[in-house]
Amino acid sequence: MKVAHLGVIAALAAIAAFANGVASAGPVGCGAGSHGSNGYAYAGHQAKVKGYGVRARITVLERPQVEAGHAAAWIGVGGPDAGPNGEDEWLQVGIATLPNMDPMLYAEITRPGVGPEFVPLEESVPVGETRNLAVLEMNKLPGHWRVWVSGKPVTDPIRLPGSSGRWQPIATAESWNGGQGICNKFAFRFERVGVAGWRGGSWHPFSPGYRFLDQGYSLRQLRPSPGGARTLAADPIRPFAFEAASS
Repeated sequence: MKVAHLGVIAALAAIAAFANGVASAGPVGCGAGSHGSNGYAYAGHQAKVKGYGVRARITVLERPQVEAGHAAAWIGVGGPDAGPNGEDEWLQVGIATLPNMDPMLYAEITRPGVGPEFVPLEESVPVGETRNLAVLEMNKLPGHWRVWVSGKPVTDPIRLPGSSGRWQPIATAESWNGGQGICNKFAFRFERVGVAGWRGGSWHPFSPGYRFLDQGYSLRQLRPSPGGARTLAADPIRPFAFEAASS
């Protein structure tokens, strides 16, 4: 399967002054082959079914150690060659860290024929805090999407031609080494991951299909917490959750 390289490259361009940190050696755990030829590595899941959106609660469990490039945890739809005529088209929201910076909340929009657009949403996300995130196709506007944070839309409608109901949502951690022979260190938790069964909502459990897991990184599925049955009575989404981290 072609890996969905939905990186925050645009973030590096937007704040390049802070993105040039290079270390002589990275954290122990990642092997020399942990990143692909383009410098990306992943630990996460793609949904088994197509959907109209994806949501999750994402927590930074420990401060990422980013020597070069970035580390991120995001949910999104689309990907390289996923748009009309095989053009790149995607939408994602997540938390990213660059060298010498705090974790930040961001969205990234890639429209056909246009490079990625980086949208900063929150300058600093403290370690241990959780953000409730979603990308969702609009009910009355097929092919138009919004990014949601804490149950509120934070973007204007985003038109993504040919996107309605075509994509399998993704929830993943990502590392980009900036072209350097290093490995970034991170630990993120994804909780209550769900897939929209129709435009505007109708949330269903996230059923993992393809698994992204590159060398030097780990995935651990979490069991429902005590009292989960009572939670499910109010919210029918099965609490699919996992942690993604560097080994």
